[in-house]
Amino acid sequence: MKISNPVLPGFNADPSIIRVEDTYYIANSTFEWFPGVRLHQSQDLVHWQILPSPLNSSELLEMKGNPSSGGIWAPDLSFADGQFWLIFTDVKITEGPFKDMTNYLTCAPNITGPWTKPIKINGVGFDASLFHDDDGKKYLVQQTWDHREYNHPFHGITLTEFDSETMRLKPKTARTIYKGTDVKLVEGPHIYKINNQYYLFAAQGGTVYAHQEIVARSNSLTACSFVTQPNGPFISNFDTADFPLQKQGHGSLVQTPSGEWYYASLVSRPWHHSHEPSHDPRGWCTLGRETAIQKVNWNDDGWPYIEGGHGGQLEVAPPKDAKFSDEPLNHSRRDEFSSPQLHPEWNTLRVPFGNYFGCVQNNQLKLIGRGSLANTFEVSMLAQRWQSFYFDAQTKVSFFPENYQQMAGLVNFYNDKHWSWIHIGWDEVKGRIIEIAQNDNNHYTSFLQKEAIVVPENLDYIWLKTQIRQQFYSYAYSFDGISWNDIPIKLDAALLSDDYVLQSSGGFFTGAFVGLAAVDYSGYECSALFNYFDYKEID
Repeated sequence: MKISNPVLPGFNADPSIIRVEDTYYIANSTFEWFPGVRLHQSQDLVHWQILPSPLNSSELLEMKGNPSSGGIWAPDLSFADGQFWLIFTDVKITEGPFKDMTNYLTCAPNITGPWTKPIKINGVGFDASLFHDDDGKKYLVQQTWDHREYNHPFHGITLTEFDSETMRLKPKTARTIYKGTDVKLVEGPHIYKINNQYYLFAAQGGTVYAHQEIVARSNSLTACSFVTQPNGPFISNFDTADFPLQKQGHGSLVQTPSGEWYYASLVSRPWHHSHEPSHDPRGWCTLGRETAIQKVNWNDDGWPYIEGGHGGQLEVAPPKDAKFSDEPLNHSRRDEFSSPQLHPEWNTLRVPFGNYFGCVQNNQLKLIGRGSLANTFEVSMLAQRWQSFYFDAQTKVSFFPENYQQMAGLVNFYNDKHWSWIHIGWDEVKGRIIEIAQNDNNHYTSFLQKEAIVVPENLDYIWLKTQIRQQFYSYAYSFDGISWNDIPIKLDAALLSDDYVLQSSGGFFTGAFVGLAAVDYSGYECSALFNYFDYKEID
């Protein structure tokens, strides 16, 4: 049994890993996707079980109107004083000189909650983490944002004392403890006290192919006292362009019960079109930023290093004291909507799923048509992460639109400007139709147009399918659920990648999703009924 990277495939960025007794927990960023903060647990670092998200209501998290790739950035999970502590950032602006944001703190006696109502901490910068020193003191450690055009916006790492009695920071204690190196964009800080020394782990280079993690250490927490590890970086793939794992960095450290060390970091797996060179562009990451785990050793000078070199390894030896699970690692699943409680793999945009958007009843999912898929306030959509480069997803839907502003179907989605779908719509001449459409950076294309497929008049249900094949994907339909008709429109999957979105936007931090959606921007709330959703990975 090996740790096979990535351990959390698909969009699972910015991992914060801890261990409590014999169980490991990881918290990941969710950005504009709801519920906020994704949690997993494991006892072997190989098999990971998804847990209920801590921010599962509008009372705990309000993101309506947040920009794409705003919302929850880099949560930090810790355990101290008999409870879990969760720091998270809600980012309201992603473009331009400002990064308006608020850092919050919530706590819980158990990882499954109940979580306290979040307390506002500050807005100094994102990627905040809470360090619990062994003398009982606590500190907030965070990236610091500088809007002034004559300075670099990543001002450095700030440390501020936290009063656990008042649950408030002491702003006058704030000091810059580390400026990073000339690589710049220092962020994602975590502090650990090991052998009476403070170790600072931080990311640099931006979360692209120049990304890296560095380590610095100090005998104290005084201003500018941290010294960078020589012969770094700690982990990076900038100089390992041909390795399948790329962009590693921004992560956290964990120790096993028997004293071994591991590091969890974000990672991406790019692919190329057959006509493209392998290095420029370095590739397209449709699965977004995932989570990998690497083994960590220590040299005689007390510095950590990644086993196998700073580029990391695809397979890593698990902990010697691991309690192995026999759960399969395949992520195929089928939802027949037999319970009103949604499976935790389902996500919505910015706001929780509730009666305003639909419900699960009579073994069907009802979606009430709301705004378009370009809307950042109310979208009636349930979606799940792409977790493989090769998979089929299908559904069975009943929908009777009465105007062309009413649509429902199966969607592949990155953000409000980049998506495609096969949907049931309406045409003034043909009546109900099946169409394939794509939004490419807000350039909208209806591919079938006058050749749109006419739906038989008395047909209650239509089956829709998407077929993802790494570089390209396509759609199909069926009128009986047995005989499928492939539509000869081949779409470029690169349009749903971090790297493609980066070309036009500073918000490129999520990954591709597949899901179910209903649109009625005419405002008449035309509803769709979905009988099941099936996601099947292909070896």
